[in-house]
Amino acid sequence: MMPTVALVKSEGHYHGVFEALRLIEDDIKESIKGKRRVLIKPNFVSTRRQLAATHVDAVRAVLDVISKYHSGRVIIGEGPAASSLKSGLINYGYLKLQDEYDVEFVDLNEDDYVELEAYDSELRPMKLRMSRTLLESDYRISVALPKTHDCVIVTLSIKNVVVGGLVRGEKSRIHQGYKAINMSIAELAKHVMPNLAVIDGFLGMEGRGPVSGDPVRLKVAAASLYPVSLDAVICKVMGFDPLDVGYLYYLDKWGIGVADVNRIRVVGESIEGLARKFRPHPNFKDMLRWR
Repeated sequence: MMPTVALVKSEGHYHGVFEALRLIEDDIKESIKGKRRVLIKPNFVSTRRQLAATHVDAVRAVLDVISKYHSGRVIIGEGPAASSLKSGLINYGYLKLQDEYDVEFVDLNEDDYVELEAYDSELRPMKLRMSRTLLESDYRISVALPKTHDCVIVTLSIKNVVVGGLVRGEKSRIHQGYKAINMSIAELAKHVMPNLAVIDGFLGMEGRGPVSGDPVRLKVAAASLYPVSLDAVICKVMGFDPLDVGYLYYLDKWGIGVADVNRIRVVGESIEGLARKFRPHPNFKDMLRWR
């Protein structure tokens, strides 16, 4: 069976995500049935620049859909690359969610951890510490935005969970060169792959992402139970070849997911109808050296 990705035009952070989820709502209903520890992972790589972070209304849309099928508490877990989780929650208006939903915030940076295998600069095995809360959640939802990146070309739903789930001090250690970081993201993704992946592309970032790039009014949203395929589709929308992105190439090669868009079923809008060429990071050509 071909993996399915919902792709829609977006008129706002809430609207687009809600519409994308609605297209696969029956699949979400089945996949979340019986799950006890649901975790939503937004992206707060910066706690001071909204363009670099997941908008709270995208998370609101996810909560409104899953609350129909999951009655328990939902963890919102994140570990900002710099600064504190609390500052991001305040700056981006996330604290209001506690008044509207049964949610709990967990700082993944300060969490208990499990050591998982990754790769050093010589491609030898090394250990990285991953948040136990993230690992032990039985339904992980990644809510990210489309951004260019300074090491791996793009950062989307999978990288959001993998690197954001590393505890404090470990995020810098995953940077062991272009080949190693891509192999490590793919290896770690085996353990923390999202069960539901969401991209809020009402706004994206091009150029010097993932923090200092320029805004792109993409006006797209996407959702899927197949994160590799979702990220591949959004890569194409952004004007990149998914198989140029090392971690997507490895996950496809290892049989973890499908990154070849010719083997992905896209429902809603077409990739071609919504595509908008993103300006890559200036280091783009160097990043291709992972091959």
